[in-house]
Amino acid sequence: MNTTRKPVAVVVGATSKWQSDGRNTKLAHGKALDDSDMPVGVRWGVGGAIAQKFAQEGFFVVLTTRNAANASALEIAIREQGGESTIVELDLVSSDSISTAFAEIRDRAGDPDVLVYNAGYLEGRDLPPEKELLEHIPVEMFETAQHISSRGPFLVAKEVLPAMRQRAEGSFLISNNAMSLRGRKRYTGQSLYYPRAMMRTLAQALTEEYSEHGVHVANVVIDGLIDSPGTRALPAAQQQPEIIMNPVKIAEAFYYLHTQDKSCWTHELQLTPFPTKPSF
Repeated sequence: MNTTRKPVAVVVGATSKWQSDGRNTKLAHGKALDDSDMPVGVRWGVGGAIAQKFAQEGFFVVLTTRNAANASALEIAIREQGGESTIVELDLVSSDSISTAFAEIRDRAGDPDVLVYNAGYLEGRDLPPEKELLEHIPVEMFETAQHISSRGPFLVAKEVLPAMRQRAEGSFLISNNAMSLRGRKRYTGQSLYYPRAMMRTLAQALTEEYSEHGVHVANVVIDGLIDSPGTRALPAAQQQPEIIMNPVKIAEAFYYLHTQDKSCWTHELQLTPFPTKPSF
């Protein structure tokens, strides 16, 4: 419970599918990995790093995940760093789960001052090379991608934006990727990221609707491979470690967005590692 009434930061998708025992990690490597020698800031990818950053800055952080056990180690790490957090289970495919989760968040923590939407999915990654084309994509796979990329943030926005508008302050920040910038072919091993363009479009629409009410909406394009236990062990990362993006530094960018002065808000921020050409 947020008994000291700290400002509230909610991280939707606080854990990572590339964490040591994440779904992507197990898919890519066939097993869970040991992360004991990795810095605590990168063990849970971007979501975990953002949660730790806001906790360090004095926020009461709500960690949402489909299964509470996924975030238990992260919650312990935040506590060991002197921060406060709680875990709330939330399944973005279910509108009932979303409404129930935010009712619980308001009861246990209060209305969010900042909401970071960092949900990801792996649908598409396990399709073999001969299944690259759209004609082979199961409709159920597309629907899951839509749930996470467009329907999910729409429903989450409906839960948090009214209170932010009434207070005339707050941040709604979306963690996105380069596939949101333009349509691109899906290659073997990639998730079905076409719907990410809808996520970006939603951020643009919400910017026009809510900025005048004092709510800061921003789309963050994370244009590269994010460091985490599962990604660090990939051949590409082993061969070119300089292409890996530090989630601790990405988290600093999110905190910067939340603390920007209203006279000069950023509504889209693209982060790209120095050795690679930015996506456009």
